[in-house]
Amino acid sequence: QVQLVESVGGLVQPGGSLTLSCTASGIIFNIYYTAWYRQSSGKQRELVARISDVGATSYGDFVKGRFTPSRTDAKTISLQMANLKPEDAAVYYCYADLTTPSRDDYWGQGTQVTVSS
Repeated sequence: QVQLVESVGGLVQPGGSLTLSCTASGIIFNIYYTAWYRQSSGKQRELVARISDVGATSYGDFVKGRFTPSRTDAKTISLQMANLKPEDAAVYYCYADLTTPSRDDYWGQGTQVTVSS
């Protein structure tokens, strides 16, 4: 059974940086897309950043060069966030489109990021 486990988020001051990671466990044949989404109170879940198995990336409009997704190793992805703003506060979720061998979508449990002075 595949699980995605995210690192603990935390409290960051405006303008600060934070890196989230997400590690997949279980038998995985191939990982296609991985992504980070976020959801703040009262809002729909939105795409933060996505990276394909060949490194193609896409971002939410609000990112504006501040966040960088990466594949750390075969089963770990990370999201480097810089110049954080109060409006970036949300629960961040990692996502993977992978095969086990059947192809399916998997989500992490979510991790809270708070941006406040």
